[in-house]
Order: sequence, then C-alpha cells, then structure tokens
Amino acid sequence: MKAIVQDRYGSAGMLRLADIDVPSAGAGQVLVQVRAAGVDPGVWHLMTGLPYLVRLGYGLRRPRSRVRGMDLAGVVTAVGPGVAGFTPGDEVFGTGAGSFAEYTVASAGRLAPKPAALSFAQAAAVPVSGQTALTAVRDAARVRPGQRVLVIGAGGGVGSYAVQLAKAAGAHVTGVCGPAKLDLVRGLGADEVVDYTRADLPDRRYDAVIDTAGNRPLSRLRRVLAPKGSLVLVGGEARAGKWLQGFDRQLRALALSPWVGQRLVPLVAKEGSDNLAALTELVDAGRLTPLVDRTWPLASVPDAIRHLKGGHATGKAVIII
Repeated sequence: MKAIVQDRYGSAGMLRLADIDVPSAGAGQVLVQVRAAGVDPGVWHLMTGLPYLVRLGYGLRRPRSRVRGMDLAGVVTAVGPGVAGFTPGDEVFGTGAGSFAEYTVASAGRLAPKPAALSFAQAAAVPVSGQTALTAVRDAARVRPGQRVLVIGAGGGVGSYAVQLAKAAGAHVTGVCGPAKLDLVRGLGADEVVDYTRADLPDRRYDAVIDTAGNRPLSRLRRVLAPKGSLVLVGGEARAGKWLQGFDRQLRALALSPWVGQRLVPLVAKEGSDNLAALTELVDAGRLTPLVDRTWPLASVPDAIRHLKGGHATGKAVIII
C-alpha cells in the first residue's frame, strides 16, 4: 500500500511516499481503508519530535511509528479478536496510528460510525480537533447557558469547533481571529468577533477563555477572565523553545491555579467513541459543521503540513486518499 513515511525526526522534507505492507488488525483493533485523513498540529509535533518532551512517548532518537497521521475517515475492511460493533463495510471515523496511508489500524474504542450527513473529507476533519474542542468547552471550561466565552484562534481547527460548541451550550461567544476570517467566525455562530490585528483582546471579563493560539502570557489572559472564571490552554504552537515550547506556560498555569480564584486549566484532550458519538449528535442536529480549509492528495502531505504550520489554514486541511 502507499503511505507517507519518515525514518528520522525533522522537517516536512523528511516525509516521503513509499510502498509498505498493509497492517493487520490485532486484538481490539479495526483495519480501516482510509478515504480521508485530517492534518493537525499534533502531526507536526510527531514529525519534528518537538518539543523534546514528545519523544518520551514516541521514540527518543527516531519515530517509533514510521507513518504519520491521526485523524481518519474510511471503511472497515477487517476486525481483530474481541471487537464488537464493527463489521467490514462499515463507514467510520476517529483516530488511528498512521492515517496518511491507504490502510491503517485503529483501536475500536477510538472509532465511531461516520455521520451520514458528512462526506469522508468532512468527517476526517472532526476527530482530533473536534474532540479537543469538546474537552475544552464541556469538561475543562464547563461552559453553561448564559456565560460569556472568549475563543482565541476562533478560525482555526480547534477554535472553529470551540465557537460552535460553546454556542450550542448556550453561551454568548466572542471569537478572536485575523481579518480574513471575521465573516467566517460570525457564520459559525459567534455573537461578536475581534480582529487581533486591530485590538489585542476585548476590554471586558469572560466566564471562560479558551486559548488555542498559545502566544499570549498568562497575566494578559487572566486580565480578561472573571474572578472565578476558567482559562483553558490548548497547546502552544506559537511559542519557541525545543524542550517545552508552549507547554512551559501550561506548567506555570498548573502551578499557579491552586493559589488564585480563577481556574487555569492546561488541556489534556480526551479521545474515544463516546466523544465521537456526542459530536455526531450535534452534527446530526445541525449545530456543528466541520470547517475544511482545503484538500490535498496523499503525495502532497508535506505541502499540507507546511500550509498548516504557516498559519494559512482556515479550519482543517484534509488529505484525500
């Protein structure tokens, strides 16, 4: 089968299209013929091995898994021992190990039936970013009806879902994004939008701030947070440093949170069939729409990653296989 592989950490130039063996589904696993695969910042981290903290789980000197990609949507072709609920021919979406390939294996607990209303490309844009946003809005920020929520990076992969999920929860939502994305974020349901090139952050207090941009200091974010509000930190893509990058800010938040009235929450996203089912319910109800920036063929994965890392994506970039 065709797959995008890498043999050592590095830039997108390390990735190449190669012929490799089709994997086999083990116990509790499902073999999926991949029709589409999403591109998210996690792919860049695993490709580069940065921050170095990543390598503790994925290989110290070289990637333990040669194939990149996590988001997927496709068709079940085989199931391993102990798998119930999936049969060959089922259309599914979720996360797997190495989705930039014609076939991949995934844990059955990280898959769910593909929403019927979505194409494979749209469904592949949901799992990682959608579940990250769901964890941020529902579990970390604990957004409730009538609250005021600020989403920073509202036009990106996670931010576009966070705006919709906070709105679906009954909140008054303000989205912060660049000038080219203002109308798009309004269309996602934001009650107010802020162009960060004209104003940093609004001069008011919010019950919850969800920061997906990662480039503002904690002190600045806390100034727009209500005294008992929740600040959720999603990654740290814009911060430098090979060892921790934006995660140094998350560690400071973790240390500071017990000593202040505000909740400062470094996000740990949850992935699983239950969360995928919750997102599907919202899709079916017309309250959640995946935002696909553009699609790329499998051989162009390096270009798609460069596009994402350059900050050009509006929503999710998706690989069509």
